[in-house]
Amino acid sequence: MSAVVIVGAQWGDEGKGKIVDLYTESADVVVRFAGGPNAGHTLVVGDDKIVVRLVPSGILRAQARCIMAQGMVVDPAVLVSELDVLEAKGHATRGRLFVSDLAHLILPYHRLVDGLREATATDGQKIGTTKRGIGPCYEDKAARRGIRVGDLADLDGLEQKLARAASAWGPVVRELGGEMPDVSAMMSELRPLAPRIVPLIADTAVLANDAIQKGERVMFEGAQGTLLDLDHGTYPFVTSSSAVAGGACVGAGVGPTRIKRVLGITKGYATRVGEGPFPTELAGELGERLRVAGGEFGSVTGRPRRTGWLDLPALRYAARVNGLDGLAVTKLDVLSGLDTIEVCVAYDTPEGRTKELPIRHVGKVVPVYEKRPGWRESLSHARTMAELPQAAQDYVRYLEAEIGVPVFLVSVGPRRDETIVLRDAFG
Repeated sequence: MSAVVIVGAQWGDEGKGKIVDLYTESADVVVRFAGGPNAGHTLVVGDDKIVVRLVPSGILRAQARCIMAQGMVVDPAVLVSELDVLEAKGHATRGRLFVSDLAHLILPYHRLVDGLREATATDGQKIGTTKRGIGPCYEDKAARRGIRVGDLADLDGLEQKLARAASAWGPVVRELGGEMPDVSAMMSELRPLAPRIVPLIADTAVLANDAIQKGERVMFEGAQGTLLDLDHGTYPFVTSSSAVAGGACVGAGVGPTRIKRVLGITKGYATRVGEGPFPTELAGELGERLRVAGGEFGSVTGRPRRTGWLDLPALRYAARVNGLDGLAVTKLDVLSGLDTIEVCVAYDTPEGRTKELPIRHVGKVVPVYEKRPGWRESLSHARTMAELPQAAQDYVRYLEAEIGVPVFLVSVGPRRDETIVLRDAFG
């Protein structure tokens, strides 16, 4: 049995796409278990950059079968568009991509409500969503009125369900100042998409469990990050699904005893998109320097990311709630050129100093920093730890010691080959 879960250990955007792509070189199956098309994973292949939002990152590996599990929410138009782009670039998806019939569909009224809520929210109430309809779709799922991928196989029944959804969402849309989309117009949009998606439908929980039972290498790919998890994140400034390792079991339909290892992804610094607390956020010239050097702009929205120093209490929290067995450190190269690097090692709170993350009160903490030596050299040439500047080596070992989790991989540039692999995720 060799099933590995990869999750973001910060506020998302940690570079999961590259890490999953690297480790799926030896994977048989890659499973995306939660989230929707707001989670853009950027993959760099040669001089070609591909952004996948719904399809698992493993699709670039010809031997890998890819599963979109029932924990996901799927915008059918986005999925078909993504398939077109991948196939145009020579990445075959037929016979390799499977979509759960139980995953829920993001429909036009979900996107409409998401956008109207953000547009009409007052300061302090904005969540900072990507307006892709993810939250309202998960609302329908919890309210037991959702429409699922399997419904695309019965268009007459789908039309009836859309009519019921219009009755439920109509008053909400009107109160927000919008106009509910017409059912016939929505059906006109969905009819040509259904024949592209229905052949992909499968019982993906059976596929994932059978692969594990056969001893195949299965990788579960998370979306967003631990601190955006609906239960464990900085609520209410969170996503609408489970972004932690436990979500792989729920979202993919596999038991926890089937998971062999959990890897967390962290940048060498920290970023956050959207609203919500961010204790180590940097303003001014230094924050902008990290943003520009790291290309910190959303791969789906283009929004500039907030940047800051690495937060060890938050990373320890992620290690605990995910049960991390290892870390992958991305974008270490972005710190090159800094003489001094600061790291948050604790917080001052009204109750005193703590090295733990008080998740409910994280917006009220004052970070306590420790200074570490920086380095001037470029890291892009390094393929072993010994080839890194001593200060960079020390920084990685410092993170290992402070978090109590071994580092499996260090990324020293955006390209696939600009990586130091220290341990095999499946080993």
